[in-house]
Amino acid sequence: MRSQSPAEKEGQMEHLKEGDGEPSGGFHAFLYAVENGVCILSMTSLALLPVVKAAKRLITHTGISGVEAFIAHLLLLTAMLTGMITTRKEEHLSIALVQYFSGETVKRRLRIFTNLLSAFVVTLLAFSGPAFIKIGLTGRNIGFIPDRVFAAIIPLGYLVIACRFARRTGLSGWKRIFPAAAVLLGAALSFPQIAKFIWEYDLPGWAFTISDNLSLAAWQLRMPAVVFLLAAALAGTPLFVVMAGLVLVLLEAMGSPLDVISTDIYSALTNDNIIAIPLFTLVGFFLSESRAGERLVTTFRRFFSWIPGGMIIATVIICAFFTSFTGASGVTILALGGILYTILSGHIKYPERFSVGLLTSVGSVGLLFPPSIPLILVATLSQTDVFKMFAGGLIPGVILTAAVIIFGIAASVRIKIPVEPFRLKQAAASLGDSALEIVLPFFLITSYFTGFLSLVEIGAAAAVYIFVVEVFIHRDIALKDIYRVFLKAVPIIGGVLAILALSQSLSFYIIDTNTPASLAEWMQNTVSSKILFLLLLNLALLVVGCLMDIFSAILIILPLVVPLGQAYGIEPVHLGIIFIINLEVGFLTPPVGLNLFLASYRFKRPFVEICRCVFPFLVIQFAVVLLVTYIPALSLWLPGFFGR
Repeated sequence: MRSQSPAEKEGQMEHLKEGDGEPSGGFHAFLYAVENGVCILSMTSLALLPVVKAAKRLITHTGISGVEAFIAHLLLLTAMLTGMITTRKEEHLSIALVQYFSGETVKRRLRIFTNLLSAFVVTLLAFSGPAFIKIGLTGRNIGFIPDRVFAAIIPLGYLVIACRFARRTGLSGWKRIFPAAAVLLGAALSFPQIAKFIWEYDLPGWAFTISDNLSLAAWQLRMPAVVFLLAAALAGTPLFVVMAGLVLVLLEAMGSPLDVISTDIYSALTNDNIIAIPLFTLVGFFLSESRAGERLVTTFRRFFSWIPGGMIIATVIICAFFTSFTGASGVTILALGGILYTILSGHIKYPERFSVGLLTSVGSVGLLFPPSIPLILVATLSQTDVFKMFAGGLIPGVILTAAVIIFGIAASVRIKIPVEPFRLKQAAASLGDSALEIVLPFFLITSYFTGFLSLVEIGAAAAVYIFVVEVFIHRDIALKDIYRVFLKAVPIIGGVLAILALSQSLSFYIIDTNTPASLAEWMQNTVSSKILFLLLLNLALLVVGCLMDIFSAILIILPLVVPLGQAYGIEPVHLGIIFIINLEVGFLTPPVGLNLFLASYRFKRPFVEICRCVFPFLVIQFAVVLLVTYIPALSLWLPGFFGR
C-alpha cells in the first residue's frame, strides 16, 4: 500500500472493518456493487481456470485449447477493474511526503492539485487506446470473445479512473470547472490519437501539422515537465500517474505515436508470469483475515516454548510465512502484531521494548522465500528465470531468519525468560488444528521446484485451497465476509498492476534512448571498484526503501539498476536478492521507514520510541545485507546446484 501516516492508516483500518465509507444506497452504490462484483468474478475465474487446466492435464495428459490466452486476458480485465476500484478508494501507491507536512490547508490544496494532474494525465492515457485497438489488434477470438473487446477495457477503464480523480478534487460550485477542464484539456491534446483512430494512416495534412506542433512543444518543454512530474510525485501524485506522464511527454517529444503506450499496457497485462501476483495476494489476505495466525502461534508456541527463546523462533517463522504470501510486510505487522505482542510481553514477560522491536523488524523477513511476490516481480523485470530467483533467495532468507532468531535466543537467555514444559498431547492437538496451513508452503515449494505445476497453477491452487480451508473447513471467514476479504486485497493488486502496466513503456523508452548504457558508462568511469559500487548501491537502496513501498521501488528503480549490475558483472539473481534484502532494511530505517510508522500505529508507541526499539534488529539485518552483497555464492549456489 502507499506510504501513510499512522492517522491515515488508522482511518483506513476502520473503514475496512466497518465498510468502505462509500454510499450505502442510491445509483452510485449500485454501480459500485456491480463493479465490485465483476472484479471479484474476474479474480475468481483467474483462480479457478488454471486449477481446471492443471487437473485436466494431470488426469488426461491433454490441455485445454486456448485457455492460457483466455486466462491472460482475464488478468487484463482484473488489472483495470482493480485499478478503477483502487482509485475510488484513494489507495494507489504513492510516495506522499505530504503526510509529513503540518497544516490541513496545505494538504487540501496539494490533494486538489494531485487529483487535477491525475485526471489530466489519465485522460491522455485513455485516448491513446482506441487507435491501438483498431489498428494494432487483429480481432482474433480469445475463447469466444474477440481480443478487441478485451482490449476495450483499457481506454474505458482509464477514462473512468480520470473522471474519478476529477471527482476526488472535492471542488464545488463554480470551481467544478477546474476538474472538468482537466479532463477536457486531456481530451483536446489527444487529438492526434483521435485522428489516427478515425483516419488510421491516411491523416489529412492539417492533422499532421497539429501533431507536429504538439511534438515540438513537448520537445521544448520535456525537461521542465520531467522536473514538474517528479515534484508532483513527492506531493503525493500516484506513481502510476507520474510514470504515465513521463512516458507521454517523452514519447511525444520523440515524435513517437502514443498508441504504443496502449500496446505496452496490453502486453504487460497479458503476461503469464504476472498472473501469479493477484493469486498469491488473495492467498495472503485470506490467511490474514482468518484465525490461521492464532492457530499457528499456538502450535509453534507449544512445540518451541520448552527451548530458551522458543517463542522467538515461532514468531519469526510465522511472520516469514505470512509475508511470503502477501508480499507486504505491513500487512503482517497489522495482522499478527497484536496477538504476538500479547504473548511475548503479556504472557512470557519479554520487555516491551524488545517485543516491539522484534515484531516491527520481522515483518519483512519472508520477502526472500517463495512464493514472494517481490521476487516474482524482480525476476520478470530483470528477465530472469523465476525458479532461479526463488532458489537464490532461500539461503539469504535462512541466514536473515537465523540471525534474528539467534539474537532473540541470546536475549532470552540474558534476561532469563522462563521456559514452558513440553506437553506432547497439547502439541499434537494444536498441530492437528493448524496442519492445513502448515502444509501449504511445503506443497507449493515442492510442486514448483519439481516442475509438477507451473507458477500460475501453484498460485491458483493455493488460492482455491486456502479459500476452502478457511471458509468451509475452519469456517473462520463467513460466506457473507468473502466479498470484503476480496476487496481488501484489491488496493495491493490494483496498485501494483497499475504501475506495472506503465513500467514497460517507460523501460522501453529508457532503453531506446540508450540511457542505461550511458549511465553504466558514466558510473564505471566514476567508480571503478565493484566493491565500492555495491556499497553505494546498498546505501541508495536503503534510501529508496525509506521513501517507497517495495512494489513501487521494484517497478520504478530496478530497470535502472539492472544495466548497472550488468556493467559491473553482477549476476542478475545476485542483484535481485541484493535489491530485495536492501529494501527490507530500508523499511526499518529512520526517519521515514514505512514499517516504523505502521508499528507506531499498531503498538500505540511514539515514533521515536519505535526507532529505538528497532535499532538492534536494524544493525543485525544490515550486517546480513553486507554479507549477502559481498558473498555472491550465498545467492548463486542453489540456482547453480539445481542447474535449471
